[in-house]
Amino acid sequence: MGVTVCVGGQWGDEGKGKVVDLLSESAQMVIRSQGGNNAGHTVVTGGRTFKFNLVPSGILHPSTVCVIGNGVVLDPKVLLAEVEQLQSAGADLSNLVISERAHMIMPYHPVLDRLEEAARGDDRLGTTFRGVGPAYSDKVRRIGFRVGDLQKLRFLEKKLGFVLPLKNDVLVKLYGAPPFTVEGILAEYTEYGRRLERFIRDPFPLIQGAIARGERVILEGAQGTMLDLDLGTYPYVTSSYPSSGGALAGAGIGPSQVTSTVGVFKAYTTRVGYGPFPTELEGELAEYLRERGAEYGTTTGRARRVGWFDVPVARYAVAVNGIDALAITKLDVLDDLETVRICTGYRSKGRLEDHPMANISHLKHLEPVYEEHPGWRSSTRQARRWEELPAAARSYLERLAELSGARIELVSVGPERDETVWCGGAG
Repeated sequence: MGVTVCVGGQWGDEGKGKVVDLLSESAQMVIRSQGGNNAGHTVVTGGRTFKFNLVPSGILHPSTVCVIGNGVVLDPKVLLAEVEQLQSAGADLSNLVISERAHMIMPYHPVLDRLEEAARGDDRLGTTFRGVGPAYSDKVRRIGFRVGDLQKLRFLEKKLGFVLPLKNDVLVKLYGAPPFTVEGILAEYTEYGRRLERFIRDPFPLIQGAIARGERVILEGAQGTMLDLDLGTYPYVTSSYPSSGGALAGAGIGPSQVTSTVGVFKAYTTRVGYGPFPTELEGELAEYLRERGAEYGTTTGRARRVGWFDVPVARYAVAVNGIDALAITKLDVLDDLETVRICTGYRSKGRLEDHPMANISHLKHLEPVYEEHPGWRSSTRQARRWEELPAAARSYLERLAELSGARIELVSVGPERDETVWCGGAG
């Protein structure tokens, strides 16, 4: 069945958790490919809500092998808390694998994250203070710690002896913060290693074996295309690569092995934190969509900014990711609106732009160009087939597909697993 890459097509929070959970029903393996516990995925099934920060969303299917890939940076303390929570909820974690190549968030990373963000003043980025950015920075500087280091305590101690003085110099001399000790970190992470040892493996033979057998493998990314370190609205981006190229690198899979790329989009748009957002709404309509869509972060609880569907962003995401199938989520949030709008382009300095520009200043000061479509003014929550959706809703979705350049695979009309319309390529 091959490899399916599942990516967010907007600024994250598109509902990838539900989509990955649905796709996992027919998959033998799910690989979380990048990001850290600065993002979360939510799956609702049987009236129960499961929230994931690091564990792949396919874990609720007991026969599916779930891999935390080499592109992830993980906080062992957060992961252990998540494991315990899932186990207490009855989840089977016997098929969870952590790549020994995944990097770890160390105790000084969240501290540095908060201090560096505070030092930016009015230019702050809106980070989650989870230490993800500093951990990725150390990975690039080649002074990071990998999960496999937990199995080599002498090496861990030796490396801490080199790295920690560098960190303490910054903490103490630049920020006036207290230092960390080798002994304290070593004791803490030795215990993490003991508790996580049963999950730590080299997943390369598992992944390549699954592909060779023709099994279905899902790559689950965190965040979204517009938060990609290279392709997104820099510097208001995450510290990794949520695009399909980043997913492949973060899982250790070659591009020729991919059979499909699913882009997940909300039927409108949201964004968390600072940065440009061309279709952003304010006032009563924004508040209505935020409350109706429960637009608050899974990990942080922060209120999300909301806006109309942005076709230039969608077209851009389809192109840079190679998206061939769309998963549209939260259609039901729009059910009661008299009119829905689609941004089809941007007007900037007298020119019409059809994609998000790299210049943040230009992107902040453009004028969205909108199409207006009649709302359907009826519930979509009971629809399970394309034909059961209201005609106006189908027209809206068909227009999104036409403008975005990819077919619609599924539409989510509620948070539960079964509140899904499988479209078979509508649009």
